Amino acid sequence: MPHRPRCSGPCDEPSAGGAARRRSVGFPEAAAEVAGFLGSRGIPYAIIGGLALQRWGEPRLTRDVDVVVLVDAEALQAFVDDVLERFAPRIPDARAFALRHRVLLVRTGEGVPVDISLGIPGYEEEALGRAQPLELPSGAVIRILGPEDLVIHKCVAGRPRDVEDVEAILIRQRLRLDLDLIRRWLRAFGPVVETHDPLTLFEEALDRARAALEAPG
Repeated sequence: MPHRPRCSGPCDEPSAGGAARRRSVGFPEAAAEVAGFLGSRGIPYAIIGGLALQRWGEPRLTRDVDVVVLVDAEALQAFVDDVLERFAPRIPDARAFALRHRVLLVRTGEGVPVDISLGIPGYEEEALGRAQPLELPSGAVIRILGPEDLVIHKCVAGRPRDVEDVEAILIRQRLRLDLDLIRRWLRAFGPVVETHDPLTLFEEALDRARAALEAPG
């Protein structure tokens, strides 16, 4: 299921020094740095945060780079160690946290926070297969989550800003998405999402998006 546990506390709070460093490098550059690292090791991945939203929906301010990867179980510990040799951890027990919660919290050399979600076979394997290339202004090409899967992630997360993002994606794509695919996975995830019904959230967002597209003017 699309789920990215995150630590609470200092690892997600930008320090003054970190903010200054982030002003000197953009998130596209940070995403390209992470994508280049993963690509050089043949790791399937997709960027699932702000850059994907900019492509499929409406831009929204983001503080970090979110990426999901798929690594074989027997290679997982070695992968985590490899990442921690290349990128600085954001918490002291980043390795143990990653193996327990399946999310690795690191930062780039310029201080941009990176959340690397450790996907599992099943949905995320399919989602990575549907990932699409995005060329950045620098000419670097990264892989981002497809629009249907971005909608699925956001419906599962279910925060108010995620609902807004879902509507923005539906409107910008003019409903030209595989709605059956979205419904199938949201129906599957429904029993394990305790806070809300992701399928109902989607259908309500779809109704609002359809009304917005049909409105005169």
